[in-house]
Amino acid sequence: MNASVDQNTCIGCELCVQTCPEVFKMKDDKAVAFCNPVPSGAEETCKQAAGDCPVSAINVEG
Repeated sequence: MNASVDQNTCIGCELCVQTCPEVFKMKDDKAVAFCNPVPSGAEETCKQAAGDCPVSAINVEG
């Protein structure tokens, strides 16, 4: 599974970083997915972060 954050859509709310710090971190004022592929132990929280994103900026594939 891979995750990505659309930098044009992200509003920098940090919800994904709080939900799944194993995959997401802040870079400047936007979130980035720094760990691909997503570790197997973080897949569920990664999906949760994508689903909870208020602007649907997170894409999860695989």
